[in-house]
Amino acid sequence: MANSAAGTGAGTDAVLVEHLRVVRGGRDVLPDLSVRVPVGQVVGLLGPSGGGKSTLMRAVVGVQQVESGTVTVLGESAGSPALRHRVGYVTQSPSVYADLTVRQNLGYFARVLGAPADSVDRCIDAVDLRSHADSLVGRLSGGQRSRVSLAAALVGDPELLVLDEPTVGLDPVLRRDLWDLFRRLAHDEGRTLLVSSHVMDEATRCDRLLLLRDGEILSDSTLPELLDRTGAPDAEQAFLALVDEATSAGGRP
Repeated sequence: MANSAAGTGAGTDAVLVEHLRVVRGGRDVLPDLSVRVPVGQVVGLLGPSGGGKSTLMRAVVGVQQVESGTVTVLGESAGSPALRHRVGYVTQSPSVYADLTVRQNLGYFARVLGAPADSVDRCIDAVDLRSHADSLVGRLSGGQRSRVSLAAALVGDPELLVLDEPTVGLDPVLRRDLWDLFRRLAHDEGRTLLVSSHVMDEATRCDRLLLLRDGEILSDSTLPELLDRTGAPDAEQAFLALVDEATSAGGRP
C-alpha cells in the first residue's frame, strides 16, 4: 500500500478533540474531553468497558451526536464528506456480510468507495487472507472475520484507521499478528491508527497511550513516561495508580 498520510503534513495532529461533551440518557458520557492523536502513530485508547472509548471513536468518525465541542480530523470537521475516503472505521462487531465471500465483500466496499479494482487483492494480502479469499465470511473464525472487517476499512486507502476493540476475544497468536499489522501500517506506510482496548497489556504495542475512565483522560503519554510518572511496573498498575490519584484528589471513585 502507498503512504497515505503524506497529505497531512509531518508533525501535525491527525485528530484534535477540544472540549467534547456527549450526553446519553441524561448522563454525561464525555463531560469535557480534549485530546490529540499524532499523525503516523499507533495510539492506544485504553480503559475499562463503559468508560467512553466507543463514544469517543464514534465522535471521531462523525457518527455520534455531540452537545458541544469540536472534533477535527485530518484538518476537516469530523464526518465531513471530504473524509469519506480518508478515514477507515472498524466497529466491535464485524461489519461485513456473512453470506458473501471475502473477495465479494471487499469488491462491494471498493465499488461503494470508488476504489481501484486492484485494491481488493492488495487488502486481502495485507490482512493475510489469500487462502480464504473465496470463502464465505460466515464460515470463517472470529479472528478471520475481524481481519475481513479490517480489510474492508483498508480498501479505500485511508490515512486514519479507527479500530474499536479489534482484538477482543482473539487468541494470543491472532492478537500478536494484528498488532504487528497495525504497526506496519503506521510505521511503514505512515497511517495513523486509533485503537481501543480494555486489555492493558496491549499498551506495550502502542506508540502513545490515552487512558480513559468515566469519560475523562487520566493520562496522555508514552508507556515509559506513564511508568516513570507513576512508578508502576506495568500499564495495569499504572492505570490503577492514576485511578487512586484521581479519587484522592476528589475525582470520581
